[in-house]
Amino acid sequence: MTTSSVQIPGYVAATWDIDPVHSDVSFSVRHMMVSKVRGRFTNFSGEIVTGEDISDSSVNATIAADSIDTGNEQRDNHIRSTDFFDADNHPQWTFHSTSARADGDEIVLHGDLTIKGVTRPVTLALEANGFGPDAFGGYRAGFSASTTIDRNDFGVDIKMPMDGGGVVVSDKVQITLEIEAVRRQA
Repeated sequence: MTTSSVQIPGYVAATWDIDPVHSDVSFSVRHMMVSKVRGRFTNFSGEIVTGEDISDSSVNATIAADSIDTGNEQRDNHIRSTDFFDADNHPQWTFHSTSARADGDEIVLHGDLTIKGVTRPVTLALEANGFGPDAFGGYRAGFSASTTIDRNDFGVDIKMPMDGGGVVVSDKVQITLEIEAVRRQA
């Protein structure tokens, strides 16, 4: 990240594999107009390339739609159904970055997110948390990212109005990523 204003101790230009054991792909969505339901995905993978400059960096990731876990099996099965994810027909979601840039001390990552066969551009606020050696002779990197999407934009457009106004499930979904990645050996 030599030509940007973002300074990250230990930064290394390299190719990294997401470590799913030490990473979290999660979301929250307003439920019944009074609270938020949180969930996560348990099956995902990806590759991160950190370039000499931020603009040379990229991310490619996949998520198994049926790996959703909200802590309630009945709800998870409903979300996997055609009402929401249609996971049998659209088992895999993808994210492919299209650009990365520094914005002050932050990093902005633009990319194409595909859910349920529908691809839309999204922008993630990204933070590079750090880079350093691990206990096994490897080298690790940590990233946090977040964005908010409208589920309707991706064909997850079930309408569930409540008596008296409001909806059971909000259209806006907050996505949060805590990613730890391992540098590939040459």
